[in-house]
Amino acid sequence: MTMRADAVFEGGGIKVFGILGALSEAERRGYTWVNVAGTSAGAIIASLVAAGYSAAEICSLIDDLDFSMLKDKYWLHRVPCIGPALSLWFKNGLYAGKYLENWVKKKLAAKGIRTFKDLVIKEYENDPKFRYKLVIIATDVTRRKLLKLPHDIKDYAINPDNLEVSKAVRMSSGLPFFYKPCKLPYTIPGKQTISSFIIDGGVLSNFPVWIFDSDETPPWPTFGFKIIESEGPLFPRVNNPFDLLKAIVSTMLEAHDQIHELDPKSRVRTISIPSMGVKTTDFEMSLQLKEKLYRAGVQAAVNFYEGWDFETIRALYFTTD
Repeated sequence: MTMRADAVFEGGGIKVFGILGALSEAERRGYTWVNVAGTSAGAIIASLVAAGYSAAEICSLIDDLDFSMLKDKYWLHRVPCIGPALSLWFKNGLYAGKYLENWVKKKLAAKGIRTFKDLVIKEYENDPKFRYKLVIIATDVTRRKLLKLPHDIKDYAINPDNLEVSKAVRMSSGLPFFYKPCKLPYTIPGKQTISSFIIDGGVLSNFPVWIFDSDETPPWPTFGFKIIESEGPLFPRVNNPFDLLKAIVSTMLEAHDQIHELDPKSRVRTISIPSMGVKTTDFEMSLQLKEKLYRAGVQAAVNFYEGWDFETIRALYFTTD
């Protein structure tokens, strides 16, 4: 039996293998996705789901990805000893991020997806909240604003229909200090035009499970796919400025939305997937650990759906007077 639902994917770098395991179990149970959303690595998954890829297909795509290529270095890196520091100083990031953007662009193009116009849901084309099958979260640090893309791209004089999906994914995946921020011109009303710096959406919301909520009782559920640190807190060793930067990024992206664990409305619709000790940028992890993460995601989804009853949960948390 086919059932409709929305899906929201947390950011988490390489830990997305756990999310894909949970997603595969949801698909096995007959769920198809109306709207999907994500942040950072979750935005990559969401964009591929919106394009029509299954969990198994996405897993195969990521398995074939050469993660070393994600670190597309600038020529400044070739300067002995101080190359990385120069990249940070002059580019505001260690890596360019173009390889990631082009990889996503190529995979979406294989499904006929280029801009958000290709992801307009005919049934909801006149509903601004649900017009697009995909919503991506990014952060404008210049304006100190969370961005819901493509909707908020109009603030930068760009038609949301014309925004390239791969560009939005690149914005959302702009790990601070790791990737160079994206820049967009923004005109302050009645004043000058400035450059807005757009970075990882996880800085403001790494797990936007609320994104499709409205004042009305939902006709179908939203499922959140969230990575949790099940083995207790990890204390990173800080021996130099780069260790400190990594610790800052980890804190921003992995601890920011812990408040949702205390929010019953969020908790009842969230599939909590153990991280198995993997960190966001552990790109060199073994095949065995990837498989362990995937299986952990499958089991997390099995446990979740065994206690899932949408009608009861809707009556408790989402019914309006």
